[in-house]
Amino acid sequence: MPSWAGCSTDQESQQRQPGEPRREDELRDLVRRSPWLVRALGVVRDSGLPDAWIGAGAIRDLVWSERYGDGFDPALVRDVDVVFHDPTDLSRDNDDRATRRLVAVWPNPPWEAKNQAAVHTWYPAKFGGGPVAPLRTVADAVATWPEYATAVAVRLDAWDQIAVCAPHGLNDLLDGVRRRNPSRFSPDISRQRLARHRPTERWPGVRVVT
Repeated sequence: MPSWAGCSTDQESQQRQPGEPRREDELRDLVRRSPWLVRALGVVRDSGLPDAWIGAGAIRDLVWSERYGDGFDPALVRDVDVVFHDPTDLSRDNDDRATRRLVAVWPNPPWEAKNQAAVHTWYPAKFGGGPVAPLRTVADAVATWPEYATAVAVRLDAWDQIAVCAPHGLNDLLDGVRRRNPSRFSPDISRQRLARHRPTERWPGVRVVT
């Protein structure tokens, strides 16, 4: 995995020391070439949801479809995962209200908004295992997502710069590698996800690392 982590804007990326990774720029270029995703990012930014990002499958679909498939088709995106961080309201109703807010502005995308500050209140009941610690930031949340290639989120700032949140780096996403993130997901669950999603059938050239 690369040595850098966290979230950065275009300007911050330009300020890196010589020789540090610049793969964020590759991702930004792909995002900018998708009017659909740029529009979705604008809707999320203007929604007023606190610290809101688009991440996971929608970002992977864009990158892998452009690099390893027949091109990105937004109609094939199963859900647009919008993550935000609101420690003042941990109710599931908050997620529903956030999703409805996005749908009211643009009904077409399959929005699914989740407050990452509330994950610890429902995660054990849904996925099993013991209690999980509250997530303090969106970056903490993204770092726990199932595969390194999907543990990535992006957002637009007020100046239309694209911020990237990639706690484990971007190599797996940009190089077409499906690798389990062991922070929360067991090998058995990872194999079940692999059988269900079958990424190498959809994107020839993607490699599975077990």
